[in-house]
Amino acid sequence: MYSRTVEGPPARRPWSAPTAGRGLRLAGRAGFTARGVVYLLVGLLALRIAAGDGSDEADRQGALRQVAEQPFGTAALWLLVAGFAGMALWRASTAVLGRGGDHRPAKRLLNAGRALFYAAVCWGTAVFAAGSGGGSDGGSDGDGKSRTWTAHALGLPTGRVLVAAAGLVVVAVGVGTAVQALRRRFLRKLATGRMGHRTRTAVTVVGVAGNTARGTVFTGVGVFLVTAAVRFDPQRAKGLDDTLRSFADTAAGPSLLAAVAFGLLLFGIFSFLSARWRSFD
Repeated sequence: MYSRTVEGPPARRPWSAPTAGRGLRLAGRAGFTARGVVYLLVGLLALRIAAGDGSDEADRQGALRQVAEQPFGTAALWLLVAGFAGMALWRASTAVLGRGGDHRPAKRLLNAGRALFYAAVCWGTAVFAAGSGGGSDGGSDGDGKSRTWTAHALGLPTGRVLVAAAGLVVVAVGVGTAVQALRRRFLRKLATGRMGHRTRTAVTVVGVAGNTARGTVFTGVGVFLVTAAVRFDPQRAKGLDDTLRSFADTAAGPSLLAAVAFGLLLFGIFSFLSARWRSFD
């Protein structure tokens, strides 16, 4: 006689690395898609301003209003909320876990900042969606918020230093983004080995133009912040919409704004391409 031990099925682990990895990749792709929608709309709105139609703001608020006005607009807004939440989650994972090859402390810190930024974008989009574009968040434009925040900061002790430092950081980010684009460094983050020659060429052209335009706009926003600190005048601060409009006031006129707007539109397309080709491991 002998006894037989009956073993039950192996216990499921509530969390596994492969499952978590797939989830984070999905979150990242959703985030890039949401970013692409917003930048595509901002680019289109800026092109309309260059053509003489300045009725809508060419910024995130303006883009969200465009989404809200479409059929099933509220549902689409909540999909954007989910996408930005996914981007924040994925960026946080790269900061905490060092995913995507970003193991250096400086890279982790940068990704932590990006995670906080997209968490703020997610929250702002959720507030907008909850009010269907008509709440308190929907009623104040990005330019007004920029001037309000600058005024509060200038009212603090050493406020001018803080605002100037923030402006210089934004300028550095903008210049760095443009330089990295021209050096095609973004290709290192894409699975170029799986692309055909024509696809890689197209992605490269779109990436260089789109990221350069984005860097140019960031640089402009930073310059206006520094100017506000130097002049001690919060009205000198500009959000995305006013910064874009300022390009039309240069010697190049609306043609410069149209070029930058087209570049932002391309950056939206590049975000969609990143959702497809980004290497998340």
